[in-house]
Amino acid sequence: MLMKYRNIFPIVGSLVIVLASISFLYAQEQAELKVNAEKLAENLYMLWDSGGKGNTTVLTGDDGVLMIDTKVETSADKLLAKIGELSKKPIRFAIITHWHFDHVGGNEKVAKTGATIIAHENVRKHMGIEHDMKLLNAKVPPAPEIARPLVTFAKEITFHLNGEDVKVFHVAPGHTDGDAVIYFQNANVIHMGDLYFQGLYPYIGIYSGGSIDGMIKVIHQILPMIDENTKVVPGHGPISNKGQLQEYVSMLTAIRKNVSRLMQKGHTMEEVIAAKPTRAFDEKWGKGFLPPDQFAKLVYMDLSPKLP
Repeated sequence: MLMKYRNIFPIVGSLVIVLASISFLYAQEQAELKVNAEKLAENLYMLWDSGGKGNTTVLTGDDGVLMIDTKVETSADKLLAKIGELSKKPIRFAIITHWHFDHVGGNEKVAKTGATIIAHENVRKHMGIEHDMKLLNAKVPPAPEIARPLVTFAKEITFHLNGEDVKVFHVAPGHTDGDAVIYFQNANVIHMGDLYFQGLYPYIGIYSGGSIDGMIKVIHQILPMIDENTKVVPGHGPISNKGQLQEYVSMLTAIRKNVSRLMQKGHTMEEVIAAKPTRAFDEKWGKGFLPPDQFAKLVYMDLSPKLP
């Protein structure tokens, strides 16, 4: 019997080593992950982590905690611990800017604390189905019921707590078709979600209603609402301002024009990418998770159905 299984032992042993290595790397990543808080105004903070996951905004006070976005699942415990350092009050509301996994991954754990998850109605729709995000080679399964928004809205909703008026409003499809922008009116702070990637080329959710044209349109809608003193919280990247948001939309507009011009001349996707339509912006914007060639490909894929 022992002779029969002799050749299996090295395979099993190798598999155990691989699994142990994966577990070690995961544990190491978790140990190194830190969630940091940066103060935006009285009782208002932006929480960001060392892994570059989606930003979270937290409003604290006697009325309880209101938070925006819940990061990825693996950040949830440390996110909740950091919120616990900022306030001993329970989390009452978690507002979700859109359905992508790096902004809703902690929903289940947050919901289990007793918080109410709130989002645009399309966020609940997307979280209830499987998504094939081809550009990222990722399939996202439906979220469990507890992780989906319990309360949804179509246009806007306003919260009045902790001395703040928090206006949450849906915009035309931009990053996705379920985007919400959150404006803390008294503090003059606006949370943009992934409509805005500060210092990075953005991922555009073309598989869930997003488009570069929509993102440009929405940002031009937001700019007149804010002033030079507004603190702008992006979905990814450091705290920003109106001038930097204007620079971002100018970059998107120029790259969209470059790609469209090449496409109208009949160039294939490979030829458009080879022409480097993002070249003028790569030094500043091209060092994030989406490299220049991938962003050019994404814009090409987005614009293709729109050409005559």
